[in-house]
Amino acid sequence: MIRKMLNASQLQQEVNRRIHRLQEIVDDGVKITVPRPKLQEPDKTGCNWSMTHFGNALGFERGIDSVLKAMRAEYNLKTEVNDSGNPFGD
Repeated sequence: MIRKMLNASQLQQEVNRRIHRLQEIVDDGVKITVPRPKLQEPDKTGCNWSMTHFGNALGFERGIDSVLKAMRAEYNLKTEVNDSGNPFGD
């Protein structure tokens, strides 16, 4: 399967959104701090990013791990920067 590409902010936002939709987190009203993804060499599955050190996550590791597993199968971190040096793009 070809992964969709997201930049670091988009990946962080999507992981945050999915984590905060987990029923146990909704039920407890917990706010989990989601770190920015870190670029890495592609692993054996082809995923090129990881996330560690979630804040306020004690007791919710299983749910967070399931979200990360799904996200790592679906998305890769966009690495190229499309910057022409001209803010007007011409």
